[in-house]
Amino acid sequence: MSRIGKAPIDLPKGVEISVSKGNLVTVKGPKGELSQQIDPDLSVEVEEGQVVVKRPTDQKRHRAMHGLYRALINNMVEGVANGYVKELELIGVGYRVANTGNLLELTIGYSHPVYFYLPDEIKLETIMEKGKNPTIRLESYDKQLLGQIAAKIRSFRKPEPYKGKGIRFVGEIVRRKAGKTAAK
Repeated sequence: MSRIGKAPIDLPKGVEISVSKGNLVTVKGPKGELSQQIDPDLSVEVEEGQVVVKRPTDQKRHRAMHGLYRALINNMVEGVANGYVKELELIGVGYRVANTGNLLELTIGYSHPVYFYLPDEIKLETIMEKGKNPTIRLESYDKQLLGQIAAKIRSFRKPEPYKGKGIRFVGEIVRRKAGKTAAK
């Protein structure tokens, strides 16, 4: 039995969930609205302020889907209630970041600035303080979209292992390598 799949999801105040025909789960809350198509074999039941995902059999496929969809619904409930935040920092000499609305402008060592337009579901904030690395703060109610956009921004200049320069998540540890002089 899936331990994650068995656990019920508590609904916080102000969050509504509805399951329509075809197993489309829609979650509405103070931050926004999300919907997810659930596997037709599984059933989603809302009872007494809790959401329970049930599976018909103990087949391997059903066990896998049970935990997956329970986690996805939990992420949707958490997102519309509280939201998610990801922070990235730019490490390197001359690296700068700026934004106008949802247009992100990165100066990260290329011959040209990199422009990236973010979807409306994501709130963008850039922080440039003297003596600290430039920081990008992303906030959204959609965990999947937030992670995807953060990974895309990071891919513009991944942290390299010799000097550690690049874009990384705040708190991310980059394994460093010794340079050529260490071989002697």
